[in-house]
Formats: sequence, C-alpha cells, structure tokens
Amino acid sequence: MLSVLALASAPGAWGQNWTLVWSDEFNGVLGTPINPNNWTYDTGILQVNNEVEFYCSPGMTTGGCVATNPNAYLDGNGNLIIQALNVGQSTQAYSGSWTSARLKTQGLQSFQYGRVEARMSLPVGPGIWPAFWALGTNIDQVNWPDCGEVDYMENVPAVGGLGPTKIASSLHQGGTSATINLSADYTFPSGSDVTGWHIYGAIWSPNMIQFYVDDPTNVFSVQTASDIGAGQTWGFNHPFFLILNLAIGGD
Repeated sequence: MLSVLALASAPGAWGQNWTLVWSDEFNGVLGTPINPNNWTYDTGILQVNNEVEFYCSPGMTTGGCVATNPNAYLDGNGNLIIQALNVGQSTQAYSGSWTSARLKTQGLQSFQYGRVEARMSLPVGPGIWPAFWALGTNIDQVNWPDCGEVDYMENVPAVGGLGPTKIASSLHQGGTSATINLSADYTFPSGSDVTGWHIYGAIWSPNMIQFYVDDPTNVFSVQTASDIGAGQTWGFNHPFFLILNLAIGGD
C-alpha cells in the first residue's frame, strides 16, 4: 500500500480529516504487470553511492536481468515485491554483481503537500539498503541536490549505524556553498523491527515536513524552513515524485 492524502479541513490539532488523492494498492494476481500509469523504472548501473546493483525493469534480459524472474512484481496478495538477486562475485562498486529494481512515478504521478505513506516490510542483511523517497520534479532542470530529496524511510546497511531496529528519515537540498542534510533516526520499540509490517510516512505542508512511523500522531522528526540556516531557501515547496528501490552495498 502506498497512499497520498490531502488535508480536507483547516489546519489544527490531530482531529484532521484527510482525503485520498492517489494510491497504489498493488492488487492483481501473481504475474499481473505493475500499473504502468503509476510506475516507470530506472535501469542499469546508476553510478551512485558506490552501490553494486544493476537495476532491471520487468522483461529485461541484459545486465543479469531475467525476464522470467523479475526483480519487481506483484505477489497476488496485494503486495509489491522488490527482490535483489546475486549474479556475480565482485564486491567492487558499480560491478553489477546483483540485480534489483528501482521504481518511480516520475512523469506519471507527482504531488505537492499532504500526507504520504507506504506500508512496508523490509529485508535485512549485510549491504541491503531499501528506501522509500522522493525527488523534486525539476531534477532535469536543476539537478540534485537543488531539486530536493525527501527520504521518508531508508534502512542503510548496518555500517551506517542503523540495522534492523532503526530507520532514518532525511531531507537533502542544495545550499549556497554545500548540500544541506537534515536527518533523524527512529528506533523501534522492543520486540519490533523493520522485518515486520510498518507504515512509513510524512505530513508535508509549506515550510515543514513531519516524519512518522505507523500512525500520523507518532511523529518522531519535524523539519522546518528555520532548520536549514540563515540565508538559505527551503527546497521543498514544489512538486515531487516518489521512488521505491532496494540498493545493495554503497555508502
């Protein structure tokens, strides 16, 4: 489940009414194509973060991709599966020794303000890096980081200080002299971790983004325009598109 909701009442306390404006419930029997009106794919080796995966789209047969064993598919039970498959022995950056998938709504669905959330169960293991995030739709004009990046949830490899009991939510944007990074970790209560089903989301309004886990009242991080420093322009008051991916390796 991935949903975008708009506020249908005046801003106030938590007694707010939300109206669903877009969602993908990933319904369909096993083998049904992922909705092409919602999702397209980044493919190949993207040369980012020293990762080792080759991203495949359904039907690809190059770079280790196997059309009969896609890296992204519907499981027939209302879930999108993204799987990483080992196809080589190298641990070198950009080696393509794994295949995976990176789905995006770019050019198809974009959003500005509201509540964005996805229900997910994450894999864990050395080098596994799942993420649910967004980039500004102006990326082709201004490039990263000036387009802005919202990381609703990422579980970077354990060497990044997270592992199965924590996730991070972050904002990245351009600044006058360097990239501006704002980030906060969420630690799960005892007995819970990322392998269980959880909702990861954010309440997005002008000059503010509030990140939460499982319930919009469970806000663990609030980032505002005042947090980016004097003389900087808040980079999140324009449309964004969504991304779901499973990276391997990286830093």
